[in-house]
Amino acid sequence: MNGTASDALVETDWLAKHLNDPNMRILDASYFVPGGVEPARKQYMEGHIPGAIFFDINDVAEPNGPKEHTFPSAEVFAAKVSALGVSNNHHVIAYDHLGGTCAAARVWFMFRAFGHERVSVLNGGRTKWASEGRAMTQIVPALPPAKFNPGAAPRLKSKGNMRANVDAPEFQVLDARGQGRFEGTEPEPRPGLRSGHIPGSLNLPFLQLIDADTKVWRSTDAIRERFAAAGVDLSRPLATTCGSGVSACTLALGAHLIGKSDVAIYDGSWIDWGSDATVPVVTGPATRKS
Repeated sequence: MNGTASDALVETDWLAKHLNDPNMRILDASYFVPGGVEPARKQYMEGHIPGAIFFDINDVAEPNGPKEHTFPSAEVFAAKVSALGVSNNHHVIAYDHLGGTCAAARVWFMFRAFGHERVSVLNGGRTKWASEGRAMTQIVPALPPAKFNPGAAPRLKSKGNMRANVDAPEFQVLDARGQGRFEGTEPEPRPGLRSGHIPGSLNLPFLQLIDADTKVWRSTDAIRERFAAAGVDLSRPLATTCGSGVSACTLALGAHLIGKSDVAIYDGSWIDWGSDATVPVVTGPATRKS
C-alpha cells in the first residue's frame, strides 16, 4: 500500500503526487447497483480525478454476451483498452465511488487476467479523494490510442464448472452478495432471478472488506479474519461469485491482499445461475463442513 507499481492498493497521497506521470493511466470505473453505467458516467462528467478516463465495464466486454459486462476475450480487451490509451507500459490506477470494492476491482482483475500486473486500485476511491478536498475536474482528457498486448489466460469458471463442483467439490465457492440475498430472505435487484445461493457455497458480503464511512479497505488482519469467519480455507482452491461478476472481483482482490492470488471468478454469477431452472438453488445460511 505504499504506492509502488506492484502494489494492489495505492493511497490518495501517492496519487496526488503522481497525477502528471506520463507512464500512468487513471481509470474511473464506477458502477451502480441498481443503475449500472449511466449514473456512473453522469457522476464522472460532473467531476472526476484530473486525468482520469471513464472505464465503461459494459463496453469493455464481450459483444453480444449473455449478460452485461460479459468477460471479454483477449482480443476484445486489448482493442478496447488500447483505444482508451492504455499500453503495457502504463501503471493503471482504477478507482470507483465504493473505495475500489466494486468495478475498480473488476478492472484490476481484468488487467491481471490478461497478464498486466502494473495495475492498482485507489484505496478509498472517489469518496476519500473528494472528502480530502482534492482537485476534481470536468475536463475529459484526450489520450492518443496505445497498443496493449494481452498475455496469460483468465481464471474464469463457467456454469458447467460450477455445476460439476456441486456434485464433486474441487474448489470452494465464495459469494459476495449480501446475506439477505444469499440466504434468500431478500429479493434480487434484477427481475426474473430465483432467490438463494449455489449449494455448498460460502458467503462474504463484499462491503465487509471496507470501512462503511470512509470506503477505505480494512487492514490485512481484519480482511483475513473476515475470510476465516466466512469459512474460507486459504490453502484450498477458491472461486468467487456475486450478482453479475463485478463484486466477485472484490473478493478476489481481498484474497490477493492477504496472500492468495490464484482466485478464479464465476463471471456469469447469479444472473447466469439464478435464471436457470435446471440448476439447484438452496436458501438459508451457508452450510459449513465440520
